[in-house]
Amino acid sequence: MREFQLYGLGNALVDIFIELSDAELASLGFERGSMRLVESAEQKMLLDRFEKSEARLVSGGSVANSVIAFSQLGGQAAFLGCVGDDRYGLFYKAEFDELGVDVGNPVIVGQTTGTCACLITPDAERTMRTCLAVSSHLEARHVDERRLKESDWLFVEGYVLANPHTGQSAVREAVSLARKHGVRVALTCSEAFVVSHFRDVFFEILGQAELLFCNASEACAVTGASDAEKAFAALAGQVRSAVVTDGPNGVYVRHAGIEAHVPAFPSQPVDLTGAGDMLAGAFLYGITHDIAPDRAARAACYLAMKVIIQVGARLHHGARRFWDEYLDTL
Repeated sequence: MREFQLYGLGNALVDIFIELSDAELASLGFERGSMRLVESAEQKMLLDRFEKSEARLVSGGSVANSVIAFSQLGGQAAFLGCVGDDRYGLFYKAEFDELGVDVGNPVIVGQTTGTCACLITPDAERTMRTCLAVSSHLEARHVDERRLKESDWLFVEGYVLANPHTGQSAVREAVSLARKHGVRVALTCSEAFVVSHFRDVFFEILGQAELLFCNASEACAVTGASDAEKAFAALAGQVRSAVVTDGPNGVYVRHAGIEAHVPAFPSQPVDLTGAGDMLAGAFLYGITHDIAPDRAARAACYLAMKVIIQVGARLHHGARRFWDEYLDTL
């Protein structure tokens, strides 16, 4: 039995949640619901503007959120990412230690930790400005073969492929080591632009992956299909297993010989951040703990619903209780 069931590789970011009015968002001139990468100086100006707001800090990043969900459900997980030695980086390391996720030694001296400012308006939409900072410095030399070979699954964040000179080498190294040691590879698209702008390396990694996570628009970008259902069908020719989320229309899942469409749970969203991250982490927990893929997907949908009816990308309490409550009803 290996030490970890899941080893995540992704951008290590501290999420900074700020609730603001429609007028305050309009005053910034940001397109509602957009996500844009910014440099450190621009991020500092934004955060300084709202420094008196009741901002909440949460250690995150897409795959990091999935790894945390996996750990909260009772799985043994590790994560690879880079943070600086500033207050955000020390917060990040301390929170992962508290959560019981093995992050090794992610702190790089003299560097600035990546942050994601999540501006949440009353309609539950999030407008994000992300400063990758040192998280984008993740490269091949940071990949820890000892922890990776002691894992059942490697989970790769598509966003990392957007760093051609560093992140792509890290992913290639990790996938190579995974194949060497019989570790299965899961990949999340992250955003449709990753597929369209970094197509060659994306399909290179997809060709070595066993499982792909994507939402409807990402699945359409991968396959050229016109909707989630058609894209899911087309993915059968590109990757062995796939999970395609389609918002309130539910989830399509194909894994271990089971193919199903799982309905979503109706809800009144407060903040859409992190639903896909939770779903991926919970699904991976299910399939690594002898839960049938369709049941794992349905329970994962339940947890994703619990995420979007609160502010923040993950559940701070109750993840395992919600999981058990749902499975007990089946």
